[in-house]
Amino acid sequence: MKARCLTIKELTEAVGGGITPRMVRHYHQLGLLPQPMRSPGNYRLYTQTDVNRLQRIVALKQQGFQLNHIRHILAVELEADTTIETRLIASLQQQYRAVMQQMSQLRQTASALESLLGRDRNCQLIQAEVLAQLKLLEVETKVGVGQLEKLWSGLDANVHAHPEDFHESLQYLLPDLCDRPVIEQDLISKLVLACGDVSLASFVRLHPEAIAASREAFKSGCPIIADISTVAGALDQTRLIHLGCRIETLIDNPHITTAKEAELAFWQERKWREKLQQLEKGCVLIVGYAPSVLLAICEAIAEQQIQPALVIGMPIGFSHAPAAKRQLMQTSIAWITIEGTLGGGLLAATALNALVESVIDKPECHCYLQHKSKG
Repeated sequence: MKARCLTIKELTEAVGGGITPRMVRHYHQLGLLPQPMRSPGNYRLYTQTDVNRLQRIVALKQQGFQLNHIRHILAVELEADTTIETRLIASLQQQYRAVMQQMSQLRQTASALESLLGRDRNCQLIQAEVLAQLKLLEVETKVGVGQLEKLWSGLDANVHAHPEDFHESLQYLLPDLCDRPVIEQDLISKLVLACGDVSLASFVRLHPEAIAASREAFKSGCPIIADISTVAGALDQTRLIHLGCRIETLIDNPHITTAKEAELAFWQERKWREKLQQLEKGCVLIVGYAPSVLLAICEAIAEQQIQPALVIGMPIGFSHAPAAKRQLMQTSIAWITIEGTLGGGLLAATALNALVESVIDKPECHCYLQHKSKG
């Protein structure tokens, strides 16, 4: 049976995504959609091929591609030669460079604002006159950022006169965290200070039971398992020893110090995977480098081979790491992670150290329970 053709209205209803007949006609004019067949009454008639092509256009628009880029991508996809993949990648790279350029400009503006908001009270009092001039500037424009450069000499003149007040700076810079427990606020603040990127605060994710599970585990003297020795070496050994928590390394090779080395070692040597499956119940796992370690942890948890009290999963990587973190957030055990590509051994160790410090310095704190009951 011959497939029924669609009218332009039926086409837009089939595709959805806010597409209108007027947009379809515009895409015809731009060459994004081929001219359709016509009925005896001169109405446009569309096939499933047209539906698929329009759905592809909608998807590319939602990904941020401009119409001229979409035209190029569609042209590439129609070609049947071996250069399709190469040309598509080149097109994606072009789009990526444009996005990164925009991000760079925004980051430049954000850095200028951070340099102002991050000034503590001592700096502000000493440099009040210069700060008054800044009120006249429109800092969110390139011109404003350029003008700010002329004032740095005045702003920076007396920073050597006193130590920086990080607490005060973060009060201005961090997003409002009042809806989070005090321990969680402290954890996020320490992570931001560890990497110097305030935007990190928006990507930190904690399981609802993460703080409670970590405190119970540390108080019971649980073993701490780090993915490699670099992460283990950054842990607060003094406080952990005080709590009776021993530190172990999963990939127990002191010569492995980078994400690349850790990833290869975990794949090439089966003994590390076997060691993972034999971990003690109630341990705390901390992954700061190898995404494959975190993926294996998630798999072992799903298969009920291991039952850690908490997983701090912050590996480095651009494809496997984000995927591993998404899998971690779907597990039933308590976890702490940073969404996306952000991570590293220092951040993972900082997270654990902040939790350990809270157990010792605030042993009776129950802020996390109060916030849970409010939710």
